[in-house]
Amino acid sequence: MSDTIRLDPSDTVVTATRALEVGVTVEDTQTRALIPSGHKIATQAHTPGDVVRKYAQIIGYASEAIAPGDHVHTHNVDFRNTDAAYEFGTDLRAVTPASGDTFMGFQRESGAVGTRNYIAVLTSVNCSATAARMIADHFTPERLAEFPNVDGVVAYVHGTGCGMAGDGEGFEALQRVMWGYARHPNHGAVLMVGLGCEMNQIDWLLEAYGLKQGPTFQTMNIQGVAGLRKTIEMGIAKVEAMLPEANKFSRTPCPASALKVALQCGGSDAWSGITANPALGYATDLLVAQGGTGVLAETPEIYGAEHLLTRRAADQATGDKLVGLIRWWEDYTHRNKGSMDNNPSPGNKAGGLTTILEKSLGAAAKGGTTPLTGVYKYAEPVTAAGFTFMDSPGYDPASVTGQIAGGCNLVCFTTGRGSAFGSKPAPTIKLATNTAMFTRMTEDMDINAGDMLTGGVSLEDKGREIYEMFLRVASGEMSKSEAQGLGDYEFVPWQIGATM
Repeated sequence: MSDTIRLDPSDTVVTATRALEVGVTVEDTQTRALIPSGHKIATQAHTPGDVVRKYAQIIGYASEAIAPGDHVHTHNVDFRNTDAAYEFGTDLRAVTPASGDTFMGFQRESGAVGTRNYIAVLTSVNCSATAARMIADHFTPERLAEFPNVDGVVAYVHGTGCGMAGDGEGFEALQRVMWGYARHPNHGAVLMVGLGCEMNQIDWLLEAYGLKQGPTFQTMNIQGVAGLRKTIEMGIAKVEAMLPEANKFSRTPCPASALKVALQCGGSDAWSGITANPALGYATDLLVAQGGTGVLAETPEIYGAEHLLTRRAADQATGDKLVGLIRWWEDYTHRNKGSMDNNPSPGNKAGGLTTILEKSLGAAAKGGTTPLTGVYKYAEPVTAAGFTFMDSPGYDPASVTGQIAGGCNLVCFTTGRGSAFGSKPAPTIKLATNTAMFTRMTEDMDINAGDMLTGGVSLEDKGREIYEMFLRVASGEMSKSEAQGLGDYEFVPWQIGATM
């Protein structure tokens, strides 16, 4: 393996594949500083204001003179808001349809297909969180032993639902999350638990979305039942009655087109956009060819790369929706006295990512190469097949909550620094971007994409490996995060607007 990687002939930097000392020859120059693994080295001179280019795209601007061989990072690179001239539908690549791939899933009456079969205890407000947890905690593996088709009883609790406006973006987003989880195909039955006086009334949700109570869908309020203890007892009784109904579902062969995969990344490093994200993109292309759906999210983390996605928009209306999200986020960060460049975390920067522009260019690679067929609000039902995008913050638990509410029945999560993320009811597959981290955190990582660098594994072979794991985990194989019990605390609806 070479000491450096050049991603495009037009780039003004290369990336170090290992830590380099001063004086190491890099292309036609020598390093002038210690270069950590994954960090950038200038291969040409930059004067203040010159563009710094990687992936054949602008990732920042020189804030001071940069000589060939210099370390290029936050100390000498500035961020500027994007000012792209958007093109729409100019990079549409034909999808060659494929069919025949299947997984063993749970077919629901709605026509949707689940990859898991949980019973959900879903809260409307923080005030009912303790009741929901106590109801779910009652159902130990021993108590569920006679219901082998039920994967568990899960409490979805959160810190909002009151002290908020009864309309507007925040309220509507929370209602979409609740509806999405109440009707998620990975749930065989649902119990909704509220307090009774909260702003986020369960009855309003039922009326707005046409939800009807029945053997596998029940609601209750603590105030109406007359207290916490009685609510817990009644909730346990309701779930006990649901268990035989949920257990009637069993796995049957289902087409790969029924899969909706949330495309996620967290704890990214410089290798994310070189190994794991492009490999996940290739797997997404394979899924799309089968008629399935990939859902990219985290709008702040495609900032600076959105012009590449508008070129893939199936039509101008779809591209305009994406540009509209970008403008909303620019305004949102401005009025909250932030910057779009606040997104890269200290861990991202330690891993070699300098600006949000650089991070976004790598993150967008998770979406593969097929046309962008739909753009959705946070937690909105994803109805288009193919490669789609959902608005969300870059905060992983909130972002994945929206994707699952939108119908994703599987999550694939790339990480370079290492992540302990997991999710329910949709299981998370985790991809390591580098071999060193995969070796260090082997109990947490499902697939090592680092061997694309260290082992010469091709993009196509790694993408195929990821896609085949989609099918296995969708069929019931436990991912490593799932086996460790992650997912009970990662339900985090995005709070938009004032808390009053």
